[in-house]
Amino acid sequence: MAAATPASGGGGGYSCETAEQTREWMEAISAFLHLHRPLLEAHVVNFFKDRLWEMVDAEWMECLRREPVESLLMLPSGCVQEHWPSSLRDFVLTAKSLVLPREQKSPRSLLPDLHVASINTVLAQGMNSKKKHEIETLAGLVHAITKSCGAKTVIDVGSGQGYLAQALSFEYQLPVVAIDASSHHASVTNTRAERIKKYYAAKCVGKQQLRVPRTVTCHVLSSDTLAAVTLEACQDDHAEHVPESKNFNESSPQIEKPNDSIPPLVLAGLHACGDLSVNMLRLFVSCEQVKALISIGCCYNLLSEECHEDTNTCPGFPMSKAAKLSNLVLRKSTRDLGCQSAERWRSLTKDIALQNFDIHAFRAAFQMFLEKHFPEVSRSSPSIGRQGKALRRQRLRKVMESPMAMAETDALSYSTQKEQIMTKDDPLPTGPNNFKEVHVDFLPELSTGFVDSAVSGAAVVPDDIYLDKSQKFTLFKDFTVSGLGRLGCDFVENVSLLEIWKDVQPFTEFIGPFWCLRVALGPLVETYILLDRLLFLQEQGSVIEASLFPLFNPTMSPRNMAIIAWKLSANPSKV
Repeated sequence: MAAATPASGGGGGYSCETAEQTREWMEAISAFLHLHRPLLEAHVVNFFKDRLWEMVDAEWMECLRREPVESLLMLPSGCVQEHWPSSLRDFVLTAKSLVLPREQKSPRSLLPDLHVASINTVLAQGMNSKKKHEIETLAGLVHAITKSCGAKTVIDVGSGQGYLAQALSFEYQLPVVAIDASSHHASVTNTRAERIKKYYAAKCVGKQQLRVPRTVTCHVLSSDTLAAVTLEACQDDHAEHVPESKNFNESSPQIEKPNDSIPPLVLAGLHACGDLSVNMLRLFVSCEQVKALISIGCCYNLLSEECHEDTNTCPGFPMSKAAKLSNLVLRKSTRDLGCQSAERWRSLTKDIALQNFDIHAFRAAFQMFLEKHFPEVSRSSPSIGRQGKALRRQRLRKVMESPMAMAETDALSYSTQKEQIMTKDDPLPTGPNNFKEVHVDFLPELSTGFVDSAVSGAAVVPDDIYLDKSQKFTLFKDFTVSGLGRLGCDFVENVSLLEIWKDVQPFTEFIGPFWCLRVALGPLVETYILLDRLLFLQEQGSVIEASLFPLFNPTMSPRNMAIIAWKLSANPSKV
């Protein structure tokens, strides 16, 4: 077999240093996505029902169905084989050329004097290696930018359990306000802060006071709400050394003219979900007190999206005027595809990849069963669980972490696998449809035996890569029985189920190639969304300087692109 040929680095020939360059890049992506819209908007559950493999060039599918799994998993990264049809190679390489380069860069290229403090075991308690990597890197950058632009307080938006806020408060001695929608998260943050405070208090010299993050609980549904909550929380500085928790609702905060007691602010958000990242950008633009912004977004499928014709609306997507005036619409399933990670796909083992392809086949065949016997349920787009997905995520993370982080990660990094599974910004590359809301593309909760088989590959059927037809039908039956139970439906006779499986089984070999082709479009969707946010800032004129920066290791942290912006009156020193 000929050696794989990697495409040149993403963004080939494109730049986003100016608004005009960013628009040109977005237009090129839009044109390419329009050419492949049917593939972009396909749904895994309809694979057999709608014969989705037929929408792809027959020569491509015939070629890819014969490819080793390892080659398929490299396809979303832009790797092609010399014997592939030229049109297929062009598709893969063009897609790769339009994607933002995601290889991690040192933040010292932005701020040469930046110092990244290593997180000690006390601060790291409860973090997995992914989170530790993110917090160490981001906290150092936020501290450097805060110091460079003369800001006094950091607002941690979507603070979760307070990992970033606590690193900034205790390690860098910055005043921090931690805003999150969950009162439980606020409670966890305050409890952890008290434990951490005891450790740092023992190291204090003289009467040095320790800063503890303030926590604010509020469901932020708009940039106005975020502005009001932020400014009210920063009205005075009397509680900067003691834990404090405030609760707001969407209607309670009222925007008032800020008084002189509000210090210069920096907004920081580590994987602030959906529109929350967008509201951060709008607050940065509109609020005089906010001097700089560091935002890493996630959960693009949860973004609001409105009509492109009205440039006065404020949806989560699109943000920029240019994107609003374009004719590119990214529906929920397409935005969810933007959460896929080419780096994670190529990290999959052959075993896990084949198991995942089988599960997609079972889900699509289950949809055929619903269409035939429970059409009203099928039309309602039911949610039927995702327990199997969580367990596969746990195993995948273990596989990836072992070679990358073993040397630098202490035992505490592995102590909370349950939290690791639920990380909000981390979609598992088992296929393009990993929805976090109710959607028909959910995989059903699997029976215990099937979960063990799908996850470990050994609990029920040894060597399940090479399952024969009867063994796969048995797993499909288990899948169906579990799914029906979740939906409150009675099982239909076994004969009907067997007929469906016999009908679809010859086409299961097309699922892997189909989804790898579709995932190749995912990084383009993310690139377009990120460029839209950058262009929104660039459209504000010369008062704001902004850039996109690959801050994290993309294999450990797939959502690794940070939007870093500051107002020129507070411009950090750069190279």
